[in-house]
Amino acid sequence: MKQSKTMEKNANKVNKFLNSKLKGNPKKLYDAAGHLIVNGGKRLRPFMVMKSCEILGGNASNAMYPASAVEMVHNFTLVHDDIMDNDEMRHGVPTVHKKFGMPIAILAGDVLFSKAFQIISNSNLPPKEISELVSRLSKACVEVCEGQLLDIKMAEEKRIPTKREYITMIGKKTAALFDVSCAMGAISAKKSAKDVKNLSEFGKNLGIAFQITDDLIGVMGDPKITKKPVGNDLREGKKSLPILMAISQSTGKDRKIILKAFGNPKITKNELEEAVNIIRKLGIEDKVRTQALAYASKAEKSLFTYSGKAKNELLSLLEFVVKRSV
Repeated sequence: MKQSKTMEKNANKVNKFLNSKLKGNPKKLYDAAGHLIVNGGKRLRPFMVMKSCEILGGNASNAMYPASAVEMVHNFTLVHDDIMDNDEMRHGVPTVHKKFGMPIAILAGDVLFSKAFQIISNSNLPPKEISELVSRLSKACVEVCEGQLLDIKMAEEKRIPTKREYITMIGKKTAALFDVSCAMGAISAKKSAKDVKNLSEFGKNLGIAFQITDDLIGVMGDPKITKKPVGNDLREGKKSLPILMAISQSTGKDRKIILKAFGNPKITKNELEEAVNIIRKLGIEDKVRTQALAYASKAEKSLFTYSGKAKNELLSLLEFVVKRSV
């Protein structure tokens, strides 16, 4: 409860700052750019920026600029992801391209991307730190694009990818922004390269643990919480870790039932639930949780030399990420 209140308080500050920066003409363009921001989001990445600055004794106000920038980049990826996947809803509201149309949605994503770097450039940090922040964030953006294409290639290929290929993909597509969030927080505190590396490693491993857990929820999550049918990712044919493990570890009739459900939009509710029950019997949840906990352990070790309230808040976030209920 205390952790959620801390995150909510941080999110409110970030939201206020973001809203002040997403104003201009034509108004419709900025309404589209701010659509997903206004309608939800926990602001995990800005939280990581702020706390990574604070853990090193930095001034949180210096971290607000990069924190908001990374959230803009995150929302830019959501807008374009929704276009690529032709998704109609996010955060319980129509996606940007459904509400505003495709051309404006593309422009809204471009505005978010451009504004992120404008905000950093206009921050109150010294030129050296600004240059490093821009360099780090631009590198992370490239990695996100690379990861997105790896994901698309995996979806297109008939073969089942290896665990290593999956980790490489999520390490770029998801963990790159977690990594850079923590690194940017450390840079904002004007600390040593070693500190930046430690926080960067924390973010990267937290990001991988986050996506592994998210993928588990996508297969076995409670529909009341996820707002999606049980086994949704299995039906959609997503090559996530729990599905890869289920396919590789099942045999005979069980494997046929899982494969019948995999990527089959016409599968019946009962058949899908049968496949998910088989995945449960295989103990996939415990095995996937073990993988997530291994990355969480690596993340925790990166903060070993630090202490204080901000460290405890980052570790609480880590615990929340890997223990999310399905």
